[in-house]
Amino acid sequence: MKFCYQCILFLILMFSLNVEAQNRPCCKNTTLTKGWKLVWNDEFDISGKPDTANWSYEHGFVRNEEYQWYQEENTFCENGKLIIEGRREKVKNLRFNPESNNWKQNREYAEYTASSINTRGKQEFMFGRFEIKARIDTAMGLWPAIWTLGVKGEWPWNGEIDIMESYPLEGVHHILANVATGTNKRWNAKWDSEKIPLDYFLKKDPDWPSKFHIWRMDWDEKFIRLYLDDELLNETELSLMLNPDGSQPFHQPHYILLNLAIGGQNGGDPSNTKFPSRYEVDYVRVYQRK
Repeated sequence: MKFCYQCILFLILMFSLNVEAQNRPCCKNTTLTKGWKLVWNDEFDISGKPDTANWSYEHGFVRNEEYQWYQEENTFCENGKLIIEGRREKVKNLRFNPESNNWKQNREYAEYTASSINTRGKQEFMFGRFEIKARIDTAMGLWPAIWTLGVKGEWPWNGEIDIMESYPLEGVHHILANVATGTNKRWNAKWDSEKIPLDYFLKKDPDWPSKFHIWRMDWDEKFIRLYLDDELLNETELSLMLNPDGSQPFHQPHYILLNLAIGGQNGGDPSNTKFPSRYEVDYVRVYQRK
């Protein structure tokens, strides 16, 4: 039998091209249920900072009387993952004012640092399937989240969707899936919230915290459905989540936020938690109906 060296070289070339295509961020593992098309994704297949065409940063003390100082240094990409790192370190509050009653100003130092990134003004979507694969640290005091906010209106009248939150309630760690809209009291939200004890997942898999999981939102004109590993956690009927003036905050584009908070109103006490702590995101993908 004679060998066709040109044929062999051709097959090697085609195999190489196929492997390369499968490994490109736009092509890697992006098939999904029939009827959906991928409209945006970030696979974090770079080294260094996340793509600034997609992500912006929050800075300093931001919300919920949290302990951490948000800074860009705590976010980076490595080995195909986005890393948001929580650290126990002292940082000077650049806005410090000892005479202020504002918690953002009357703390001279932050005792912890972390990061919060978002797609505002860069990647915004109305309706679709949002899928995020991530691994979270469930230690006390840590408050990782995957969430969205509407682009128009003051919070919470702009609408908030918590695809994932993780923090302790009365000392018991929970996974939460929430939807919030406005009330007649400024900065006071109306919530449709599901709170599932972490033990529920640990009973099914004792190694649950060490593994990556897929959080998903299916959002259309009538419903928001929030899933964890294909299990429905919360279903919200949007006709029941209107602002007091009748406006619908979930019929507008939303942007995506990924952050790791520490302590504050919901995070718990991090004093006995080991740092640095890592919140790792494998990918963020957004699909819409064909």
